[in-house]
Amino acid sequence: MSFDTATFAAGWQAARDFLAMGGPSIWAIAGLSVITLALILWKIWRLAALGAWSGGRQVKAAVGLWAEGREGEALRLLARRQTIRAALTRAAMAARHDATLDDDAARDETQRVARDLIARAKSGLRPLELIATIAPLLGLLGTVLGMIAAFQALQAAGARADPATLAGGIWEALLTTAAGMAVAIPASMALTWFESVVDRLRLEMEDAATRVFLRPVRSGADALRAAAE
Repeated sequence: MSFDTATFAAGWQAARDFLAMGGPSIWAIAGLSVITLALILWKIWRLAALGAWSGGRQVKAAVGLWAEGREGEALRLLARRQTIRAALTRAAMAARHDATLDDDAARDETQRVARDLIARAKSGLRPLELIATIAPLLGLLGTVLGMIAAFQALQAAGARADPATLAGGIWEALLTTAAGMAVAIPASMALTWFESVVDRLRLEMEDAATRVFLRPVRSGADALRAAAE
């Protein structure tokens, strides 16, 4: 496909005209649109790196081994896994297996790790929430400022005022409201989706950690007896 310079120039000029009609507010909204797209793409990559859509089959297998008393195998299965589920499950198993920690201390350590991991999973959500809130307000601000300018021009024209000029000023002012909503709606949808993914991860992590703590860790004598049998 060849690059059409004329088409690109025409498109660029149309974009500049659109931004010029909206005033300062439309420029701010355009900047927010770029930030929103970057945040959404970064968050998808980040959640994928944390294993949000990996299914957690190895974590379930490790928890099953732990429930059968095969603690070493369970820990080895999760040793190289970098997903958020595996990290919490591994931390819960390590704390439960640590002879220097009682049950309450092991739970506290697991909760500390869980809070850190959930915070990592939620990173980037607050900026999206802020954009979803302020983008419509910026659009409304631009519309109000545009309406003020349009009615000032109408007043200055006096009896010679052209209704077509007023109508043109009004629809140009309304462009900022439409642009603000066009940015806020995808940001709000993405925020809701990301929050649902994080909530699902939190529930799955809580389930895995609870299952780790449901089985009492055997004492050294019990372990030796089981190995002899």
